[in-house]
Amino acid sequence: MDDSSRDEPLRRDIGFVGSAFLSFNGMVGAGIFALPGTLAQKFGAFSPFLFPLFGLLVLVVALPFARVAARHRVSGGPVVYAAAFGPFAAFQAGWIYYVARATALAANATVLVTYLAAFWPALAAPWPRAGIILALTGLLTAVNVAGVKRAVRLLDAVTLLKAVPLLAAALLGLALAGGRLGLPARVPPLSDLEAAALLILYAFVGFENSATPAGETADPRRTIPRALVTTIVSTALLYFVVQLAYVAVMPRAAGSEAPMVAFGTALLGPVGGAVLTATAIFSLLGNISGGITGTTRTSYAMAREGLLPDWFGRVSARYATPANSILFMGALIAVLALSGSFVWLAVVSTLARMFVYSISIAALAREERPSPALWLLIAGAIAVCVWAAAQSAWASWQMLLILAAAGTLLYAAARSARPRANVSSIQPPPSTRSPS
Repeated sequence: MDDSSRDEPLRRDIGFVGSAFLSFNGMVGAGIFALPGTLAQKFGAFSPFLFPLFGLLVLVVALPFARVAARHRVSGGPVVYAAAFGPFAAFQAGWIYYVARATALAANATVLVTYLAAFWPALAAPWPRAGIILALTGLLTAVNVAGVKRAVRLLDAVTLLKAVPLLAAALLGLALAGGRLGLPARVPPLSDLEAAALLILYAFVGFENSATPAGETADPRRTIPRALVTTIVSTALLYFVVQLAYVAVMPRAAGSEAPMVAFGTALLGPVGGAVLTATAIFSLLGNISGGITGTTRTSYAMAREGLLPDWFGRVSARYATPANSILFMGALIAVLALSGSFVWLAVVSTLARMFVYSISIAALAREERPSPALWLLIAGAIAVCVWAAAQSAWASWQMLLILAAAGTLLYAAARSARPRANVSSIQPPPSTRSPS
């Protein structure tokens, strides 16, 4: 059944800029504020080139993902695409994506507290840290419940507040570095790149954040692919410039839990450190708020199709938002942030995302007859995902399996309560395959 004939009790208040900012804030969160020091220590002068390199890999995944996203106009993202393989596959894609986003947003909440503690050390203590996490998630949950237009306006503001200072600091660093810029002496071995792959990819995953609220996007079939690809390219360029400036300004031996604060301090003293602390906070606020906006439409879609209990699909009569899904997401982020560290949460999130991208892209072959070039792109995208997932430690796989099993219990409860529920309403549009 073609979902172009369907409508939802949601408002299409997201245009191209809002969609691009959802993707941008989905990617630009903790990664660029937590990774520069680690990458500079491990890869030195080559570290800036990791971002365009991995950006190309992400683009290989994003192009077929954008193509399948362009075929659907209802909210849900991966849960809608994976319906081509049946209800359980749709559930697993949706739930694993949900878990991936929740862990990513929780990881970013932990980094936000780290940056605040660099500015005010007392916040690093357990109780103040917990209080900040709870207050943060509570505030952003409330903003999202109050309407998608308000959530997008918040994204507009924080996007400028994080992108402009970050780019300005990078350009200032490059100007001050002058002749200290240089090409890397060698390319690191593949084994080193593989060891760091999941953390570097973490700086890019989240590009799909604009696809999940398709039911609230104006002309999603044109808007989402354009916003998605444009944002990946511009984000890779931003990351490259920031890392290049960091390597030029900071001693390779320098280490810090908040490397961009140290970078700002090296540039302009305490004022520079304070500015980049504020920039990191705005960045993380935008990432978490945008993540809540996008990801909660997945659980809403799953409830709509009988894959989760009806409670997740209830829409606020006042605000026309999936309020229960938003409230649940806020609570889950808080619990995960209180229980885990950035690196652990980031790796689990990236691993989960590789599964989701793979099944979404594979669905493209079920929805249309791919040309040889498209088959090559599909195969290349899935190969990138498999390679990235293979870099994960067994502990990360264990955690992912535990979370997936917990979701399966919810699926069983929903199917038991609604035995006739199916996903026929989110089947892909009529196939463009030629008759055999």
